[in-house]
Amino acid sequence: MNTQHSFVPERVAAQHCQELLRRGPEPADLIPALGRMGERLARTLASAFAELTGGEAPSVSVAAPTELTETELREEVGPLAANCLLATPVPGLSLLASVEGQSTLRLVDRAFGGSGDAQGVLPAAFPLSAELMIQRLETLIARSLGEALGLGELRTGRRDSRLSELAPFPAGARLVVQRIEVMEGARRPWKLLIALPFAQLPKLLGQGDQPAPRSGGSADPAAQPFAEVPLPLTATLVEMRVPLSALAALEPGAVLPVAINRAVPVLAGTTVIARGSVGAQDDRVAIKLTQIA
Repeated sequence: MNTQHSFVPERVAAQHCQELLRRGPEPADLIPALGRMGERLARTLASAFAELTGGEAPSVSVAAPTELTETELREEVGPLAANCLLATPVPGLSLLASVEGQSTLRLVDRAFGGSGDAQGVLPAAFPLSAELMIQRLETLIARSLGEALGLGELRTGRRDSRLSELAPFPAGARLVVQRIEVMEGARRPWKLLIALPFAQLPKLLGQGDQPAPRSGGSADPAAQPFAEVPLPLTATLVEMRVPLSALAALEPGAVLPVAINRAVPVLAGTTVIARGSVGAQDDRVAIKLTQIA
């Protein structure tokens, strides 16, 4: 058998450009990019939390992100906190939102007419009166994160006041944590944090930090054909909860006491575009805008 052969390539070997061969950024290289999103996140959270502070936006500061182990995160969160796992539209990407237990209780105290400065030993669990406040916090945080990170609508998922029971991430995962403080005048700040696994950072920034496509500049809302498009505005003056027994007993002449919101939300569709106070103009009820979203 003749083993002497001259091999000739069937076709030219592929020559890949450096752009295709180059590896993507390492997760550690993306931490500064996440930090740069802090200012955007602070703005969206301040606007959202105005709903909890009587319409006046609080001061929100977002610290630079840091790395923590799972054990360090549990120690920082403590035995009682409003912990919630937020699902994103990106497959395999979820975020942990955790509001400090003492801060949550102070917000509940304010909601029930207290000063909001309550201190003391944390209870073993949140009282039932805190449930509505926790749900409201989760909704506001999910909406703000989705907007700030460019992820669209986030869904609130599992929650637990004990982080060890929630077990939001794989055991032993390295985590990236962003700490947030919310200040209202001279009151003590209330604190929350956002965390995700270090390995998911490229997914977060790869999906959420891409510039939106542009097509010849921004549309002018004062120019045709947009200027004449009718958009219905809705102003919610009163929101109230009435027991079913009271509703069943309603009859002509019954009086329902109501309290007008100090900061009335003005919505275009389902989006809050402004807030204002109720007054009168030309013998008609009017709303004076005090804040533009």
